Amino acid sequence: MPREVKVLVPGGKATPGPPLGPVIGPLGLNVKQVVDKINEATKEFDGLSVPVKLIVHDDRSFDIEVGVPPTSALIKRELGIEKGSSKTGREFIANLKLDQVIKIANMKKDEMLGYTTKAAVKEVLGTCVSMGISVEGKHPKDIQREIDEGVVEIPET
Repeated sequence: MPREVKVLVPGGKATPGPPLGPVIGPLGLNVKQVVDKINEATKEFDGLSVPVKLIVHDDRSFDIEVGVPPTSALIKRELGIEKGSSKTGREFIANLKLDQVIKIANMKKDEMLGYTTKAAVKEVLGTCVSMGISVEGKHPKDIQREIDEGVVEIPET
């Protein structure tokens, strides 16, 4: 029966050390081979923490499933910032365009609670609220309200 191991690794820069090495060493796998495969699969997320599921089979073969980094990490990468506001709700430290919010929502849509692009966009906007990020120069809650009222249209993809 396959065993599953879930780890959070830096995109394209996993190493045989923690958190990966101590988890996969006891499974009898070639650690270098696993690390190389993970790095190849996560290189597009360079600089971000990426969730990876390692599925180890009885014959010691393995498969890798790469998740999408957290929404906050995608927002930070899109804006080129290292962290959100320390005074959320009172201080906005950066501004996203609605197109950027939609792009992030489409990347995360399969892992989000909502089933539509509109719902995913509203979830990303919620993350913007907690990070102190404005959208189109407005408070993210105002954009959410405009979406609900039909003022802002979100195309389904």
